[in-house]
Amino acid sequence: MPELPEVQTTVDGLNRTVKGRTIRAVSTTYNSPHYHSKEEIKNPLFFKIFRKKVIGQKILKAERRAKNILIHLNNKHTILIHMKMTGYFFYNPPKDASFIRLKFNLDNGKELVLSDMRKFAKITLVPTKEIHESVHLKTLGPEPLHDNFQFPIFNFQLHKKPKGKIKSVLMDQTLIAGIGNIYSDEILWRAGVHPLSVVAKIPEKNFKEMFKAMKEVLKKGIDFGGDSMSDYRNIKGEKGKFQEHHRAYQRKGKKCDKKGCKGIIARIVVATRSAHFCPIHQKLYV
Repeated sequence: MPELPEVQTTVDGLNRTVKGRTIRAVSTTYNSPHYHSKEEIKNPLFFKIFRKKVIGQKILKAERRAKNILIHLNNKHTILIHMKMTGYFFYNPPKDASFIRLKFNLDNGKELVLSDMRKFAKITLVPTKEIHESVHLKTLGPEPLHDNFQFPIFNFQLHKKPKGKIKSVLMDQTLIAGIGNIYSDEILWRAGVHPLSVVAKIPEKNFKEMFKAMKEVLKKGIDFGGDSMSDYRNIKGEKGKFQEHHRAYQRKGKKCDKKGCKGIIARIVVATRSAHFCPIHQKLYV
């Protein structure tokens, strides 16, 4: 699933390509009976409302909140997209592009499409003034890359679940927004903390290492254009490169890259999610 760096990379691409463009037409192949009572475009009745409200509107800008893309229109409505497992935006795609579920035709003759192989993505429309208090965003924790998100806030947020396993707590979107499976593994590897460590038992010095690692890893993820170990692609349809810099995620059986460490990366399951870690230098605090 795209995490903070992949979503931010997408938002940056949208602002480079479609900011200021007007939507001339919109179409979708989404249609699910499971969504027929919901305000998402998978509900055909809602899509009719969606189409009416977005056609003819100018795209003012895109921004990110957690793992959500927000596309603000000049009629004071915002398109909210969560790309879920396999979704990604593609600007001006080739004719043979696969799994196109949503298409915007723009005033410059180009197309902006959403590719979504497994059809899990969420797309809806919300009045802009209500977006941050909407059901989609109101429970989210603070943004980890904001300048005002400093160690005391990080420490406070994670300790809201003192008995929780640190891998799961880092991924809890109500505590900190945007961290998922990939980046939590990378953060914990750098901080030397075992994913099953109990929050209340982890020394403060390790929390400080985690905080530093979080900032560094997320910024590197953006610098490398996101992680394309799975389906993610950028706005040009290109792969990101963060997967070439993994130290833990999906490296089961490989030698630990930490200098002087003789560990072999292992994999366990923590609350239904995989966790990759070094059993030698990542200490278990319980």
